[in-house]
Amino acid sequence: MSNYIRPKIIGTPIFFTLNLASRGTNLLVEEVETLRHAFTITMNERPFAINAIVILPDHLHVVLTLPESDTDYATRWRIIKARFSRKMAKGYVRQSHIVRKERRVWQRRYWEHHIRNDEDFRKHVEYCWLNPVKHELVEKPVEWPHSSIHRDIRLGRVSREWP
Repeated sequence: MSNYIRPKIIGTPIFFTLNLASRGTNLLVEEVETLRHAFTITMNERPFAINAIVILPDHLHVVLTLPESDTDYATRWRIIKARFSRKMAKGYVRQSHIVRKERRVWQRRYWEHHIRNDEDFRKHVEYCWLNPVKHELVEKPVEWPHSSIHRDIRLGRVSREWP
């Protein structure tokens, strides 16, 4: 197994993409409340701020920020993925899944990108909001119900007509 060393940059927002093990399913939107519950409990135990999020049928994108003194996003993702997975029916698992105590709901790894500046932050937030349009799930970002764009419209951070 590779020995991947994750960067530890304090106080910077981080963009993540997490995928289900079985692409092409609707599991995340069918079980969106289960996923939200996993996020909420984990946020209460290990605080972090969600700057932007979009939950799609088989993957999600999120920009989050950890507290100033904390860089341990890996543990947060492990806990969120495990909490969600425990609520799902156990499907076919290989020996390697059994050894790692996995249910084969999520892909093992995820993509992360540490935000470099304000423009990079804006681009990644917009990427979250535009992703349902990119995947042809809706015509406009505000039509997708599982997006933080609705929170930012309520808070006056973005116009309902955006983009």
